[in-house]
Amino acid sequence: METFLSLFRPKPVGDWESDDSDEYDGHGAAKGTYRKALTAFDLTALGSPAPAVVISYLVSGVVCALSALCYAELAAMIPVSGSAYSYTYATLGEFVAWMIGWDLILEYMVGAASVAVGWAGYLGFFLNEASGGKIVFDKNLSDAPVAWDEATSSFITTGHSFNIPAFAGTILLTVILASGVKLTAIVVNVLVVVKVIITIMFIFGGIKYANSANYQPFTPYGGDGIFKGAVTVFFAYIGFDAVSTTAQEAQNPQRDMPIGIIGSLAVCTVLYVAVCLVLSALLPYQDIPVDAPVANSIVQAGGPAWFGTILALGALAGLTSVMMPSPTSTQKPKPRSSPPLITGAFTAVCAGLLPIDVLANLTSIGTLLAFLVSALAVIVLRIREPHRERPFRVPFGTVGGFLWPALAIASIITLMVKGGTVETVLRVLIWLAIGLVIYFTFGFWNSKLRHPEKWDPADLPPSVTSRVDVVDGMKKGDA
Repeated sequence: METFLSLFRPKPVGDWESDDSDEYDGHGAAKGTYRKALTAFDLTALGSPAPAVVISYLVSGVVCALSALCYAELAAMIPVSGSAYSYTYATLGEFVAWMIGWDLILEYMVGAASVAVGWAGYLGFFLNEASGGKIVFDKNLSDAPVAWDEATSSFITTGHSFNIPAFAGTILLTVILASGVKLTAIVVNVLVVVKVIITIMFIFGGIKYANSANYQPFTPYGGDGIFKGAVTVFFAYIGFDAVSTTAQEAQNPQRDMPIGIIGSLAVCTVLYVAVCLVLSALLPYQDIPVDAPVANSIVQAGGPAWFGTILALGALAGLTSVMMPSPTSTQKPKPRSSPPLITGAFTAVCAGLLPIDVLANLTSIGTLLAFLVSALAVIVLRIREPHRERPFRVPFGTVGGFLWPALAIASIITLMVKGGTVETVLRVLIWLAIGLVIYFTFGFWNSKLRHPEKWDPADLPPSVTSRVDVVDGMKKGDA
C-alpha cells in the first residue's frame, strides 16, 4: 500500500522555486532564452476550412479561456518551466506527472510534424511562384504515402512515397535548435515579426477580393462539423501553454505570466477569426486548395501573383517559428546528449509519413488532456494549500477557484466527446500505454523522490534532501 501511495506523492511547490537556480541570472531571467509565439498564419497548416471554422475557433477559444485562467494561477504560483508536467507533479504526484509529461512529448512532436507538413506546402508554392513555374515539387516526393478515410475509418494509400520537404525541414531545424537556444530565440523573434506583418496584410488586402456569397452554406457539416473542426484547430491554441513553459525565463513571472498567457490567447483568437472570415470569403469552401490555402486562394480569387508570393513567404516564416521551439531542444544539449536528436528524428519521420489531419487531431487531443489535468491541479491546490500565496487568482475568490476549473474540465470533456474520434483517442491511449511501460521499467526505479540514494545530493530537491538528512541522522543515532 505504501508503494502504491508513493506513486501519487507530490513534489512540494516550494521545491520548484529552488530548482535549476544556477541556470538563471540575478534578474530571474534565463541565461539562454526560449520563446514561442503563434499567430493566425499558423492555422494555414490545417488546410481548407468551411466558413463555420470561425465558430470552431470561437468554441476552442472559450475552452482555452477557461484553461488559461487555470494556467495563469498555476504559472504565477509555480513559476518554473515544465507547464502541465510541473503543475501535475506539485499536486497529483509523480506517476500522473510522468504520464502528462509523456503526453506533452506527443503533443509537441506531432504538433511540430503537422506544422512541418503545412510548411512544406507553402515552400513548394513559394519556390514555384518565385521561379516563374520552373521549380515544381514532385507530388510523389512531397506528400504522405497514406491518408485517413473518414468513411471507412481506416488508412488508405495515396500512391505517394514520402514528404521529403517536411522531413528535411524538420531535420534542419533540429540541427539549428541543437546548436543553442540563443541562436534560436533571435531567429524566432525575427520570424514572428515578419508573420504578424504579413498576417495583417492578408486581412486588409484580402478584403478586396472577398465575396460574401461564399459564406453559403455557412455550416455545411452541421453542428458536429463545428465541434470536429474545433478539435482539429485546437492545437493552434498551444501558444499560451508554451508561454507557461517559459515561466522561469520571465523577469517577474508572478506578474508577467498571467498577462502573457491571457493576452496571447486574446490576440490569437482575434487574428484567427479575422483570417478565417477573409479566407472563407475568397472562394467556395470546397474550392479552397489544401496546399498553401492562404496564398493559393488569394491568387485564385483574382489577387496579383506577387501578393500570393509574399503571403507564402509570411506563412513560411510563421510556420518555421512554430516548428523551431518544438520538443527537439529547450536548451543547449549536454555532451553526448541524444534525446534532442531522437525526438527531432521521430518528428521528422512523422512529418514525412502521416497526413496533416491525423497529426493535428493527435496534437489536439493530447493538448486537451494536459489542459484538463492542469485545471484539476488548481482545485487540488486550493484544497491542499488554501493559504499559499497566489500572485494571480482566478476571478470570484474562493468560489471562482473551484468554479472556473470545473467549467474548464467540463468544457474540455464536452469538446473531446463531441469533436474527437474513437481512433484518435485510441492512438493517444496507445502512446500513454508505452509511457506506462517505460515508467514502471525505468522511471519508478530512478525517481528522485523514491530513490534519492541513486542521485547526487546536489541534484535533489530540498524536501528530499531534508528527508534524507533526517534518515541518516536517525541511523547515526541508532549506531
